[in-house]
Amino acid sequence: MALPLMQKATAVWLVDNTTLSFRQIAEFCGLHELEVNGIADGEVAVGIKGFDPIANNQLTAEEIARCEKDPKANLRLMHNPAADGESKRRGPRYTPLSKRQDRPAAIAWLVKFHPELADSQIGKLVGTTKPTIQSIRDRTHWNIANIQPIDPVALGLCRQSELDAAVAKAAKKAAATGQGMSDEARMKLVSTEQSLQMEDEPRLPSNIAGLETFTLGGNDKDDDNLDPDSLFNLPKGGRHDDEDDD
Repeated sequence: MALPLMQKATAVWLVDNTTLSFRQIAEFCGLHELEVNGIADGEVAVGIKGFDPIANNQLTAEEIARCEKDPKANLRLMHNPAADGESKRRGPRYTPLSKRQDRPAAIAWLVKFHPELADSQIGKLVGTTKPTIQSIRDRTHWNIANIQPIDPVALGLCRQSELDAAVAKAAKKAAATGQGMSDEARMKLVSTEQSLQMEDEPRLPSNIAGLETFTLGGNDKDDDNLDPDSLFNLPKGGRHDDEDDD
């Protein structure tokens, strides 16, 4: 549904100058009925000057009179040819001027911690352009030495739900295409049920890895004939035989 310009200011004018119900004003201005009630009580939109929808060709006096007579009727916004296609406009998210200097830090964070995100996804999340993202990826940005990665959610550039949705979408696409995994890793990839049914693979501690083939003589052929007791028993004719001779 098309909404008038300056919805709250229009609602203020309608509350002050008409006998329309709160529901009718709320429906026309895209507000909650309780919010319109707050405007009438002076608790909401304090200090906002009313915006005349008749003088700005958004309503006619006849339309207001019609709805005043019928509380169940809804106001119809006058057609404005200049507004055609405005709701379908696509492009980067609008970023307030006070937060625009934070976008490079947010891009650096997304590039570092979520490399699976495409440039188009990053652009939609923080409201930036592909050349800017590419310059931070390549570290050719003019201020790259002073850019510190910061979570865009913490900066207020996007919501956590939007970031989670973008990451989930990118991860799903990467899993479907096998992007980022080697051929060997893709061959070993199994489902969760299969992995739970698999037996544990015996492993040696890393500090003794390789010692299973080690022999004192350096000859693997003598492994089967090696007597462990010979490593600890003293040879015959040792120290005790010498004492007997004395």
